[in-house]
Amino acid sequence: MALKYTRSVATNMVIANMIGTGIFTSLGYQVIEGGIPDPFVILIIWLVGGIISLCGATVYGEVATSIPKSGGEYTFLTELYHPLLGFISGWISITIGFSAAIAGLSIATGEYFLPILGMENTESVMGIPIVKLIGCIVIVAVAIIQLGGVKVGGMVQNYMTYIKLGLVAVFLALPFFFGTDANTSGISFSPSEGSMDMIFSLSFAGSLVWVMFAYSGWNASSYIVGNLENPKRNLPFSLMVGTLIVTVLYMLLNTVFMYVATFDELAFQVDLGNVVSTKLLGNSIGLIFSGVFSLALISGLNAMFIAGPRVAQQMGKDHVVFKVLGKESKSGAPRAAILTMMVISMILVFTFSFSDLIKFTGFTLSIFALLTVFGVFILRKRGNQGENVVKSWAYPISPIIFIALTIWMITYFVKDEPIIILWFFLIITPAILIYLITKSKNDKMDGTSLD
Repeated sequence: MALKYTRSVATNMVIANMIGTGIFTSLGYQVIEGGIPDPFVILIIWLVGGIISLCGATVYGEVATSIPKSGGEYTFLTELYHPLLGFISGWISITIGFSAAIAGLSIATGEYFLPILGMENTESVMGIPIVKLIGCIVIVAVAIIQLGGVKVGGMVQNYMTYIKLGLVAVFLALPFFFGTDANTSGISFSPSEGSMDMIFSLSFAGSLVWVMFAYSGWNASSYIVGNLENPKRNLPFSLMVGTLIVTVLYMLLNTVFMYVATFDELAFQVDLGNVVSTKLLGNSIGLIFSGVFSLALISGLNAMFIAGPRVAQQMGKDHVVFKVLGKESKSGAPRAAILTMMVISMILVFTFSFSDLIKFTGFTLSIFALLTVFGVFILRKRGNQGENVVKSWAYPISPIIFIALTIWMITYFVKDEPIIILWFFLIITPAILIYLITKSKNDKMDGTSLD
């Protein structure tokens, strides 16, 4: 009998995927000029991000239980639209989606680890920036853990997520122990005269890109639905409960960040946790938090190394050109897929800046999530709902909210940085060519799926 992930692993995957680079970096890009330097509006945008994610999560529950195979958007878009669109989604997930997110997380981990080493982010070893060197070491270490299989990877994920949640709880409690002295920023969370105008501004939509990157991962457990115990019960639970927990924590964390530090101190900071903990506790005790923050980010990496390779594995089962990626060990580890994602992630660490990785990842993931959520209307029209399908809450309001706000965000992003469209097509062009060239061979592959 194949090894399966439990409900706790699935829920912790969602939490760990979400609580990572985004929450500890996004605010630093929101408070700058051209952003939304208004505490009340910033909290509203994080609330909006949570609402979008919850709407997406409940719809994904229906889509994933209607199409109960691992692979996430790759599988869903293949079944809902066309195998070519699914292939493009899988290609993006392997080359950019998960790999770029892993690269971004590893860089952030390096930033948090630097104070422990007593080093600056400008330092290097043999010409290699120390931040990126640490990032690559972390990537390799996490990949080795996942090569151990479902049982080992799931156990590590559970323990690391519990530690992460414990860290967040302690961090949220710190200002209470310091009383009014902790509020050195002097800001007010009440709405200002310009708050409403700012909420409906293009800057709000632009900042939503960073917020939605922080929330990315709300759909993490859908990538392992084919490897999940009792998906009808456990998948919707993991998606909704995990997303709801993170939404509450994000609101509280941002409140603490802005309560303790000024906007000038937060601006452009990748290691917000270090900034706030050092300000509250001093350099010595702050170093302890640097280490724990690093561990928290690594748990996000571990979760992505559970979900991401499952996309590559599913593609390997369906497409002859990636056949080697479809194999897995007796312990349930898709080893070739894990190693492939490890190598791609390390290449991206040295190729792109942190900001570029975040922006492009957020853009591409939003497009395919949008198509997947729209797919619920296609499923309802087909009427092929089985007994194991869990209907999405507040249909059709939930998918409409998700679709409308995501289109608003994408529209702003394209207007602000139109070159991203060029990059998008440059990346998907090889996928289209590979699919068309190998299509006849893929048609002959029948019965290779292990799900």
